[in-house]
Amino acid sequence: MGLKFNFQNKRISGILTVLPKREVTFEEEMGNYNFSPAKSMKLKLAMGYNKRRVAEKDTTVSDMCVYGINYLLDNHLLKKEDISALILVTQSPEQFMPPTSNIIHGKLELDTNVLCLDIDQGCAGFTLGLIQAYMLLEQQCIKKVVLMNVDLLSQKVSKRDRNNNPIIGDAACITIVERSAEPCSINAVLNMDGRGAYILQIPAGGFKMPSTPETAEMKEDEVGNFRSLDNLVMKGDEVFQFVQTEVPPMVDELLEMANKKPDDIDWYLFHQPNKFMLHKLADKIGVPREKMPANIVENFGNASGASIPTAISFNLADDVLSNRYNVCFCGFGVGLSWVAIEQQLGNLNFNKIIDYIKK
Repeated sequence: MGLKFNFQNKRISGILTVLPKREVTFEEEMGNYNFSPAKSMKLKLAMGYNKRRVAEKDTTVSDMCVYGINYLLDNHLLKKEDISALILVTQSPEQFMPPTSNIIHGKLELDTNVLCLDIDQGCAGFTLGLIQAYMLLEQQCIKKVVLMNVDLLSQKVSKRDRNNNPIIGDAACITIVERSAEPCSINAVLNMDGRGAYILQIPAGGFKMPSTPETAEMKEDEVGNFRSLDNLVMKGDEVFQFVQTEVPPMVDELLEMANKKPDDIDWYLFHQPNKFMLHKLADKIGVPREKMPANIVENFGNASGASIPTAISFNLADDVLSNRYNVCFCGFGVGLSWVAIEQQLGNLNFNKIIDYIKK
């Protein structure tokens, strides 16, 4: 049984996805892997690898967020005076201190009465961020919450790691969350299990194991991947088993809480590790695969907590501006964390994808 939440009269009013312009294809990097070309192409087909967006090394989280928010301000899609809170969900902080959300606040020159909050989360970051935004909106002093899901993890993945490198992309998503003028109900279920925290990690770089020349040394694992302790490492089999075991019963629990049947949900908008995992998940939950988009990794890469809003911007585009859908959001992964939300999504003021252009 998960931790249950219910919120009334809240809504998402807009989503902006900001993507790096640089695009890298699977074929460009195939020679880095300790794998034959034939096996690499078979892997590409099974997992849905194709192309991904990768930020330049001097691009930071605050660069991407400020660029996106200024786009909204310049195009009159958001007013600076309406911003009451900045929630940044990232595992790519600019520094240990200060909080990156405060850096963003300073660059935007926001009022001193704007709350800044960093949340260290990844794959479930969009759903966790939404829950935090909805809780803030219970307070009358909060007008609009700017939820920022950003990760630039491509720099933390070994280029010779065929398990992780082909899937990791970079992105920033800006989601505006506010009160709804129309009555509506939102249901959420949250689960965490820190006993599995180390199946998806970056071992070195923090206070426990500071980065050194030794932690940067590349070593080969048992299946031929080369990575260092400074690189992201994922125990893929354990992650897959966790997702297939824990996510379907959570979705069942959420739908029961919302008094809905699986067919009542128009879109299952899930975090996207790869196409194979999502197809298996859709089958296990018992929903048509076409209701669970699985095309983000093949077009942009998996940018952790940004994958769900990117899926909304890419797959629903203008449809969600004039239509309203019953949706199930679900994020799962690093932590271990798995969180699902059932709500209505529609009549958005904007839902766009733009390229980040460094000035």
